Formats: sequence, C-alpha cells, structure tokens
Amino acid sequence: MGKVEIVGLGAGDIEQLPYGIYKKISNHPALFLRTREHPVVKELEAEGLRFQSFDSIYEAENQFEQVYEQIAQEILKEAADKDVLYAVPGHPMVAEDSVQLLLQNKAGISVEVLGGKSFIDDFFQAVSVDPIEGFQLVDGLRFHPDRLDLGSHLIVMQVYNDLVAGDVKLQLMEKYPDEHRVALVDAAGSKDETVTWIPLYEMDHFDGIHNLLSVYVPPLELDEQVKSFATTQAYMDEILAGDIWAQEQTHETLIPYLLEESEEVREAIEADDEENLMEELGDILLQVLYHAGYAENQGSFSLEDILEGLNRKLRRRHPHVFDGYEVKTIEDIDQMWQNIKRQEKEGKDNQDETR
Repeated sequence: MGKVEIVGLGAGDIEQLPYGIYKKISNHPALFLRTREHPVVKELEAEGLRFQSFDSIYEAENQFEQVYEQIAQEILKEAADKDVLYAVPGHPMVAEDSVQLLLQNKAGISVEVLGGKSFIDDFFQAVSVDPIEGFQLVDGLRFHPDRLDLGSHLIVMQVYNDLVAGDVKLQLMEKYPDEHRVALVDAAGSKDETVTWIPLYEMDHFDGIHNLLSVYVPPLELDEQVKSFATTQAYMDEILAGDIWAQEQTHETLIPYLLEESEEVREAIEADDEENLMEELGDILLQVLYHAGYAENQGSFSLEDILEGLNRKLRRRHPHVFDGYEVKTIEDIDQMWQNIKRQEKEGKDNQDETR
C-alpha cells in the first residue's frame, strides 16, 4: 500500500512556489492535479512537467460535492499500490473539500499534507487591508447571508462566473447597502492580478470564466449594520446602561407596553397594513429586549439564555424538518408535538426529583 502526499500550488506564479514543493512536484513519478487551470501549471508544463489532472470530472459532473468525492476515490485507488502526490491550487487546508475527504478516508491509506501558500496573504495585500480586525472566508457556492459578521472583512471565494456572482450579489444585498463598494480580485499575487472596485449591485457585470476570482466586501460601521440583530443588541446594551427610563423598568411595569404593542400588531394585521405590521413587530421585539435586559441586570437570565432555550426548542420540536421524521398530515404533526411535549415534561419532572 502506498501513501498520499498533498501539496499546494500557491495562488500565483511559479516564482511564488516554495522551493521544496517545486522540487517535490518536479521529480515525483505519480503526480495528480485537481485542475490544470492554474497559472503555475502552464509554466511547469513548459519545463516538461508530466501529470494527470481531474478536469474531465468537472466536465462530467454537475455537483461539486460529487466531483470532490470522485477525485478523492481516484486518488485513493491510485495509492493502493504506489505513493501518490496530489497537488491543489493555493494551500491544501484552505477551501479544499477533496483534501478533507482524503484526510478522513477509511481505507487505511496514509495521507500527509506537506503545505503550500494560501492566496489569503496576497489577497489582503491586493486590497490593502490588515486582517487583524477579523475576517470571514466563505464559499460563494454555499454560504448563507444570515451567518455573516457585517463588522468583519469578508472574502467570498469561487465567484468564477457571472451566474455565481449574481447569486452571491443578491444574498449580500440582503445585508449590505446596494451601493456598498466591493472589490473583484482576480489572480491575486500573480502577474495577471487585477483589482476592480465597484458598487455591490454591479458585481456580476462581467463575462467569461475566472477560476481565480474572489470578492472582497469591506466591513460596515455599526450604524450601517441596520439589518443585523447584533446591532440591535449593541444598541440595547447602550440604552440599558444610559437611559434613565429603561433603568427604572421591571417585568411588572413593562406589562402594559407589551399588551399595547400586541394589540397594535393585531390591529395592523386586521387592517392588512404590512408596513405598520413590520414596525409593530419590531416594537414587540423591543419589549422582549427590555425584559431580557432587566432580567440580566437582576442576575436571573440573559438574552443569550432566551435564545438558547428557543433554539433548543426549535430543534427539538421539529424532527420532521431536521431529522427525517416522517409526517404526512397536520394531524400527524400535532400528535408528534404532543408526544414531544409529554417527553419534555417527564424529563423536567425527573430533573426536579433528583434535586
């Protein structure tokens, strides 16, 4: 049985390829590349490099998950009777699903990551940003806007054509202003590097395939993060620390406001006034935050405790959504909920008995 060694081809030209990796790939008899679509490969080919690539799998498969699984299977098959060197763009441990699959293999084949250079350093140099403030690196093919930290620098990888860019743009516009300036960074760190600053709403205005294209989204100032719940929390912390009226409230004194806001929600619904309903629902949320703030000041519970309880309940009470539990009718769901509630009560009673 052989072994698999994995190296990274870096982000740019051959001059940036570490010498040790250059020697390794130049002399290895069983070299496999995830893709030949990389600036270094053309230069190495000119030097007589011989290799096999998996580009044909990309052309045959529509789903990237299947591509990476098939590549990993092929590499392990080759390593059954010889040592294999597998080279990927950038660094093997940065956004490389096929590498993760190889590291998790159950065939008993040894897999070692030898290193490489990530594109991240060159990327931040291209946009003149110090990432010390914090940054997120996400995959343009499978990220969700609700998981973004709007106060951090953001890099969106694999934005390789206008279709992907269009989808990413629409998701980003759920959180960022349409005019927010972003940068399209292509081939960071190579002699072909380009950085194009444009408004967010124009980020899909390009043609062709760009395998080395990523998008940089600068952070928003707190007052611009108006679509973030974290901003709401930050504002409430300031209000509860500096507003005399808020500091005088208790759960009991806040009851009339909760009832009033609930009534106004009902009126907005009955009037089919969606704009007013949106505002009134915000006022309901404000009451929740006031109660949570008071409770935290009293040392009883916090907003995080409320969220923990809610999230655990959402997960626990929807097995038909998260766990494949089969239901066919509304009656099935109601029966399922009754069973879950009974189990919760029995579990709580058991806890009380042991105290």
